Amino acid sequence: MDIGTGKDLDDYTFEGKKIPYHLIDLVPAGERYNVYRYVHDFYKAYRDIKARGGVPILCGGSGLYLEAVCRGYHVPEVPEDKDLRNTCETLTHEALIARLQSYGPLHNTTDTESRKRLIRAIEIAEWKTMHPVNRTDYPKINTSIIGIYLPVEERRARIDRRLEERLQNGMIEEVERLMKEGLTLEEMIYYGLEYKYVALYLSGTLSYEEMKQQLRIAIHHFAKRQMTWFRGMERRGLHIHWIA
Repeated sequence: MDIGTGKDLDDYTFEGKKIPYHLIDLVPAGERYNVYRYVHDFYKAYRDIKARGGVPILCGGSGLYLEAVCRGYHVPEVPEDKDLRNTCETLTHEALIARLQSYGPLHNTTDTESRKRLIRAIEIAEWKTMHPVNRTDYPKINTSIIGIYLPVEERRARIDRRLEERLQNGMIEEVERLMKEGLTLEEMIYYGLEYKYVALYLSGTLSYEEMKQQLRIAIHHFAKRQMTWFRGMERRGLHIHWIA
């Protein structure tokens, strides 16, 4: 899963030397990865780099993953509770908030922004009441956060160019190969964005133009959500140095 995940390993050079990297190719294609595993893997690499006298640079990833390591979140690995989720699906948004508040003070108000996040937060809170554990937060990292600011139109233009480049440079063949190796359509859809829409095209659900147009819109929406998350990070006390 190289092109769709944007590994861009050819860019990992400086003055003719390869830049060492971590947290790439950790698990095989098809295995589900989550923020719980990411936080553990990040701190393992972080401590290794620091022990060798290096300066770790965390580049890329979603706002959720970035904030999780910058704040030293304790993220329990909580399994899915289908019965609880089915019950929560029958509740209104306000009722879900009330239920989440019943477990104690809300430490992360972003959990109330969508039904999906609310239900997952309730699932975690319910699991904790049944499985009390000692809190083992990671230490907060003394860091500087740098973000690249682009006007909306420029951001959209870059997204469109990158999408076209990926489609022309093997994205479709990558998804086709993964599916031939045994990954199902459902697994491709789980990964979202390029993997989801290209898989729908290869399965005959979408035409090529439908795939490209719907994928383009989905990536624009994702980028907008990420910018909203970053603004939320700043409201929550993590200052971002924006550069143009």
